[in-house]
Amino acid sequence: MAKPIYIIEEHKLRRNLQLIADIAAKSDIEIILAFKAFALWKTFPIFREYIHATTASSLSEARLAYEVFGAPAHTYSPAYTEEDFAEIARCSSHLTFNSLAQYERFHLKAEGISYGLRVNPEYSEVEILIYNPCAPGTRFGITADKLPQQLPSDIKGFHCHCHCESGAEEFQHTLAHIEDKFAAWFPQLEWINFGGGHLMTHKEYDTELLIEMMQDFHRRYPWLKVIFEPGSAFAWQTGPLVSHVVDVVEDKGIQTAILDVSFTCHMPDCLEMPYFPLVRGAEHEDENRGNFVYRLGGNSCLSGDFMGYWRFDHQLEIGEEVIFEDMIHYTTVKTNTFNGITHPAIAMRHLDGSLEILRTFTYEDYLSRMD
Repeated sequence: MAKPIYIIEEHKLRRNLQLIADIAAKSDIEIILAFKAFALWKTFPIFREYIHATTASSLSEARLAYEVFGAPAHTYSPAYTEEDFAEIARCSSHLTFNSLAQYERFHLKAEGISYGLRVNPEYSEVEILIYNPCAPGTRFGITADKLPQQLPSDIKGFHCHCHCESGAEEFQHTLAHIEDKFAAWFPQLEWINFGGGHLMTHKEYDTELLIEMMQDFHRRYPWLKVIFEPGSAFAWQTGPLVSHVVDVVEDKGIQTAILDVSFTCHMPDCLEMPYFPLVRGAEHEDENRGNFVYRLGGNSCLSGDFMGYWRFDHQLEIGEEVIFEDMIHYTTVKTNTFNGITHPAIAMRHLDGSLEILRTFTYEDYLSRMD
């Protein structure tokens, strides 16, 4: 039987990268890749044709930016540690502090870095609370009432992240709140980073509105360099996860197709958000009714490692492919080895149609995590 595999399509990746590069040029902004959503470093030579920097949130990501992507990172972490800070600073061009206490603790321990503060406008239209960085009680950022009127002289920028797979209209609303709360400090700054979550490669995203907003923003604040750091937008709809039917079981009239992949291990956001992924050749159903309707189950021992229901146009057979669309962003970076189950390989479909296997996983990968 064939093995499960993530396949990233080069032509779809380049389509996204070209669109992002065009938006950046027309808006006079810098758009950089957030590793938290996509970090397949073997694709970096392609990325370097279109963008020039990345964003990191940990020492490992900062090293990936500096040592593999080839440019210092724009780094933000909720909390830096004494153990990691010097190495993070070595790998960073921009470094944002989550709190004034973190700034006071670390800002003198590095030189030649453009420091920033993460600010919280106390407004976001993200409805799922675990993805809402401005939810009440958030641990992210500084509210306007806690900022000094005169910023420290080495603070050069603000970082503000309020979105999750959001459109230009949501950003338009958010930008009004950001300016209302923080424009008084803009004359003291050199840059502003509007964070990630801007799904500018979605077919319904209003790119012209974004461009117009940024052109207007530059007219109001011509000295500010503007940075966006989306993750999902780069890898949006660039490839599937191909799985296979291992067994079909039935209980209380519910047929479950058990696959050689796992939602909790390989598609965790499906359970966390939750959302129903698009399955090629099948229609999602709200309930179990009719012929050829299956719940799709993972092959881990977690009881809740399933989703359903999907209607196929035929009876599923052992060994048959079940293809989950749009499974490159926030999957390859969030997978885990729970239960030690077989981990999908990672491949790229090149422009000439050839399939290059970028990575396969073995028992040694599972073993080394506990070494």
